Amino acid sequence: MDNLFSRKYTIQGIILVVCFILIGQLFYMQVVSDKYFLLSNSNVLRKIYTFPARGVIFDRNGKVLVQNEPVYDLMVIPNQVKPFDTLDFCNTIGIDMPGFRKRFKKAVAQSRYQPSAFEKQLSVQTYASLQEKLSRFPGFLVQGRTVRHYPDSIAGQFFGYVKEVTQKDIDTTKGYYRPGDYIGKAGIERFYNTALRGERGVINMLYDARNVPQGSYLEGKFDTLARSGDKVISTLDIELQRLGEELMQNKVGSIVAIEPSTGEVLAFVSSPGYDPNKMVGRQQGNNYMDIFGQPNRPFLVRPISGYYSPGSAFKPLDALIGLQDGVIDPDMTFNCPGGYRAGNHWVKCEHVDGPISLRKGLARSCNTYACYVFEKLITQRKYKSQKVAYEEWRNKVQKFGIGTPLGIDMPFERKGTLFTSEEYTKWYGKYWGYTTVISLGIGQGEMNTTPLQMANIMAIIANQGYYVKPHLIKAIGDKKLISKEYVEKNYVGVDKKHFGPVIDGMQDAVNAPWGTAIASRIPDVLMCGKTGTVQNPHGKNHSVFIGFAPRDNPKIAIAVIVENAGYGSSYAAPIASYLTEKYLKDSVSRGRVAQMEWMKKQSVLPEMPKPKVKAWPKTADTLNNKATLPETKTLPSLKSTVPATNSNIPVTINNTNDNSKNTGATK
Repeated sequence: MDNLFSRKYTIQGIILVVCFILIGQLFYMQVVSDKYFLLSNSNVLRKIYTFPARGVIFDRNGKVLVQNEPVYDLMVIPNQVKPFDTLDFCNTIGIDMPGFRKRFKKAVAQSRYQPSAFEKQLSVQTYASLQEKLSRFPGFLVQGRTVRHYPDSIAGQFFGYVKEVTQKDIDTTKGYYRPGDYIGKAGIERFYNTALRGERGVINMLYDARNVPQGSYLEGKFDTLARSGDKVISTLDIELQRLGEELMQNKVGSIVAIEPSTGEVLAFVSSPGYDPNKMVGRQQGNNYMDIFGQPNRPFLVRPISGYYSPGSAFKPLDALIGLQDGVIDPDMTFNCPGGYRAGNHWVKCEHVDGPISLRKGLARSCNTYACYVFEKLITQRKYKSQKVAYEEWRNKVQKFGIGTPLGIDMPFERKGTLFTSEEYTKWYGKYWGYTTVISLGIGQGEMNTTPLQMANIMAIIANQGYYVKPHLIKAIGDKKLISKEYVEKNYVGVDKKHFGPVIDGMQDAVNAPWGTAIASRIPDVLMCGKTGTVQNPHGKNHSVFIGFAPRDNPKIAIAVIVENAGYGSSYAAPIASYLTEKYLKDSVSRGRVAQMEWMKKQSVLPEMPKPKVKAWPKTADTLNNKATLPETKTLPSLKSTVPATNSNIPVTINNTNDNSKNTGATK
């Protein structure tokens, strides 16, 4: 009996404890905590995501290059939509009824109960008209955001663009992004997206039965503020960039200018370019396809993706390697009879200079001298074979940044082309030597560089032995952070004493009467440079100039490439001189302004290839009536410029300096 009473009281106690727990939990849910209130009132309490403004971008002198403008996204929750005046709605936001049905159907397919974008990026004016009537359109709400604005409308490839995320973006960022978010897709907008994007905020907004917002719940107790992206200071001088783009109008090519001591990129011109504002707003998709379809590929970022043979611009680099290896000295002479014979190859030089040494060889852009330097480098007896010597030479060239990415803070940088000995062996077989690849000595053949790499070589020579990795951003945020790799010096393995003689030759190329780069002279500025007329198998040769100024304590290193423009002295050299003078003096000399304005107006565009006309079949009718047949034209085939090693037919490789008349390799 006692056990029975004991069990009774135990069970009663347990029931009482459970009741107290349930009552306490109910009290907590209804009085203490707002969590369940928020859940139960989801029909009138909505989470409104606030999008942060992306970070503002400045140029090196503090001028705003990229800022933000407000726009508004019209959102819809299909399950809350009730009958309303759709005609008035469509007229207010500027769409037609088929467009309304299409958008609403898409929103229903995405979710009936969650807000999704109905019409994106409404203008301030449209938003103002809509806001007055929004209560008449149940289920619709407006969400604010900002879009990019580029006041100067230049440097499209430098900035890149921002675009709505794809499902791949959402997946690769582990859910950080939501549908409707925006992400940097190209240029520095992409490379520095994490710093520029900021952090989203959330507002728990109360709405009444008429779809009118009543304010943030509990005065924002559960809200989080959006944090704007970090401000970013670029290395660009926007005035120099603007002048560069003006000079490259109606031309195809690139300009890269670097401050040698810091590696900061002063100008980053890719032509043709595009207005970055066209990649913003509701017409972004249409504008993208329009730009994509234009000739000469405006979306190609030529400074880091365009491939060009360096041509004569390579000769100073090879001379430095020759001096470091001890195979030449500044006073060593070679006889130039107007060319250089390498086996059955004849490398033509427009000059008949006779005995010529380093300084004049660079100033005159002598192919003969350059080939002798290359021969001596590859035939050094300390190497067991020319293939081994070539691989050592290649490694030394790579230290200057050819054939390897420089690591600039921009996506999709290409490394250039510089074949390995194994690749040549696969191509030519095991019997090949320096005569087979002699064109490398004059910067031709199987060698391609980007304009950035060319400018960086000039920075190395200006610094007399080292470079700082080229970069486009010099400070991020209030703490002005920058990656350590963009302040470290990278040495190329050539002693400082060897740079003087090479710089002497480059100085004479610009300033001596016999120099090939006299078109780049600047009043009261001692500029050192090198022109190049680069072989182009697809048309007229490319005009190239590389240089730096002033000689003592250089402030700017520059590379200019104008495609299909012929001699380096005709276009590239004067363009480089105008930009250099503008940067050093803040203006172009009065006597040169007219020449500069003339250059801006010149059009040097490659001819577009003509399509082949398909020949009509030879039927009896056409054979009897030949006069009615259209003229059939075919394009000439492009033959390889690489000579076969077992051929006994002499090959001529024409001179690549500015005085050459034709620079194609022909059999």
